[in-house]
Amino acid sequence: MPTLMRNHWLSRSAPLFRLYPVFLVAIAGVFLVTPLSAQNAPVPPILLGTSWYPEQWPEARWEADLSLMENAGIRMVHMGEFAWSRIEPSEGHYDFDWLDRAVAAAGKHGMWVVLGTPTAGPPAWLTEKYPETLRVNREGKLAEHGNREQFNFANLKYRELARGIAERMAKRFGHNPVVIGWQIDNEYTEASFDANTRKQFQQWLKARYGTLEKLNSAWTTPYWSETYFSWDQIPIQDEYGNPGILLNWKRFVSDTWRSYQKNQLEVIRANADPRQFITTNMMGWFEGYDHYTVAQDLDIAAWDDYVGQGHLDPVRNGAAHDLTRGLKQKNFWVMETQPGFVNWAPINNSLDKGEVRAMAWHDIGHGADAVSYWQWRSALNGQEEYHGTLVGADGSPVPLYSEVQQIGQEFARAGPALAGTSPRSDVAILHSYDSRWAIMYQKHNRNYDPIDELLSYYKPLRRISQSIDIVPPTARLESYKLVVAPGLNVISDAIAENLIEYVRQGGHLVLGQRSGMKDENNGLQPERQPGPLVNLLGGRVEQYYALTDSIPIEGNFGSAKSQAMQGKLWAELLSAKEDDVEVLARYGKSNGWLDGQPVAITRKVGRGRITYIGAWFDEEGMEAAGEWMLDISGVKSALASVPQGVEVYPRYGTNKVVYVIVNFANDAQTVVLPVSMADVLAGGVKKSVSLVRFGVAVLSAVQ
Repeated sequence: MPTLMRNHWLSRSAPLFRLYPVFLVAIAGVFLVTPLSAQNAPVPPILLGTSWYPEQWPEARWEADLSLMENAGIRMVHMGEFAWSRIEPSEGHYDFDWLDRAVAAAGKHGMWVVLGTPTAGPPAWLTEKYPETLRVNREGKLAEHGNREQFNFANLKYRELARGIAERMAKRFGHNPVVIGWQIDNEYTEASFDANTRKQFQQWLKARYGTLEKLNSAWTTPYWSETYFSWDQIPIQDEYGNPGILLNWKRFVSDTWRSYQKNQLEVIRANADPRQFITTNMMGWFEGYDHYTVAQDLDIAAWDDYVGQGHLDPVRNGAAHDLTRGLKQKNFWVMETQPGFVNWAPINNSLDKGEVRAMAWHDIGHGADAVSYWQWRSALNGQEEYHGTLVGADGSPVPLYSEVQQIGQEFARAGPALAGTSPRSDVAILHSYDSRWAIMYQKHNRNYDPIDELLSYYKPLRRISQSIDIVPPTARLESYKLVVAPGLNVISDAIAENLIEYVRQGGHLVLGQRSGMKDENNGLQPERQPGPLVNLLGGRVEQYYALTDSIPIEGNFGSAKSQAMQGKLWAELLSAKEDDVEVLARYGKSNGWLDGQPVAITRKVGRGRITYIGAWFDEEGMEAAGEWMLDISGVKSALASVPQGVEVYPRYGTNKVVYVIVNFANDAQTVVLPVSMADVLAGGVKKSVSLVRFGVAVLSAVQ
């Protein structure tokens, strides 16, 4: 489960025998189990899974657990990622026999296996014998055994040991027909601040810049007399410091996680069938490293999808799905998700009845091909005893089990229709870790959050277009009618060339506030915003202002609603330098400097268009601006006239489109369809569907 969230809010055995015989009798009377061997069937196109830790339980218990999984429609089990001390109880002494039996047992129950390399939890013998493998935190304190992720991701000895265990696992299971994939480690999170890692950072900088003269120039080190005269003088700075060091430290961390991962990935690939995919479980909006950098060597992207306190936000959560799908620009997996509630939030409330099912279909709609619950059964001890599960510590199902069983039945029913389908979008939002980091290091307004900025654009655009890709600014863009770049703070020459070419080829580029302030070294651009795109825009930002209060905005975005717009947090005074630049909106009376000045401008460039929006609009303003962007770019809804609160997720395949529809409104809603469609879950052909709160429909149409 998410280390990021757990660390944010706080800093993962023996059986219960008393109920065990009674429970076995109970399940025997309730279920008629017909084992399905995973070796004799193809992998389903849509998988329901769970994390199972057989090493925590007596082997005599496995059959009961696997029978319950099978009856719930679970077709994938994820295991092994915390089992290093069981696999290698002392250095060089291995025990894979139990894992062999666990994999085989899962296969007999019609389940496929994803194996995790156990390197997120090194055993005590390892860190005791090789203390240099322990990471050092920002304050210089050495990590200790007793939690997880106590290892140093840059330490060569740890990498040697991690590669060794991964290689042995791959040789043992790389051709096992039940094993369909590998997860490397678990939720990369903590960097190390030890002297050796600092030395590696300095060497990385030398490789990047070549000479100290180039580095000093790029970082403007004469400021505060920060000039460096030897590489070993350069410190690690990750909270406050020279902007050049800050941004490059994050890049170094990203490259180090990539090489850490590649160290294991190489030996798995050398010893495993090509059919076995390799991934790792990322964490959505986590900003500790550049996910594009780390994902490039993987076969598929995967992430751990948790709500925590509160309830599912389809906008923020949906954007995280789209972000993950954009890492490889293809369908992804939800490797972990919460079965009702977690244990690490301030208040660990449960999702409402029906909400877990709605969340699962929300995942599938955004392009997930697997949804897996963490975890199957409550551990009897450990840091996450209170975390939600599908089966309690006594081995009997919790109330949520029946809802997950319904999901399993529906995934099996809808799988053939969804096979070979994926989301397809006319709209892309550009997302950049460099830009997020640059803004977070110098927020200028403490309430400025670059993720919230992105979501302010995403929400109205997704509601209307019903599908959005989130991709890096270096991605190929020619297939999109509209490309929106909220807060693209760092624009390199390569990014500028990509965006200019997109507009010249007929696309519509919309830049949001704070775009084009920085170059690739996190230094200010020598031109005013948007830097290298000023000539294309035909205008520029004359000044930026952090706001304490909202200010009025009057505009013409083709909607009467735009007359009541407000700007918050941030405002930029724009100027139009070319005669063909159109002013879309102006500030009302505010601080004097902004009164009556342009806040949004647009310009046609050949067959294309570029627009700049210089203020953080309120929700009403973003609705008006979003409608204008989509309309002028020729983007239409996949399904028109959908009630408020109903989410539509189209997935396209060869000559077909499948619509996943989920009602997140508090009341029942009816969706009228433009043509008759096959109701995949309920059967029959429908011209409309009525959905209760958290209701789901899966509809198939010929394209």
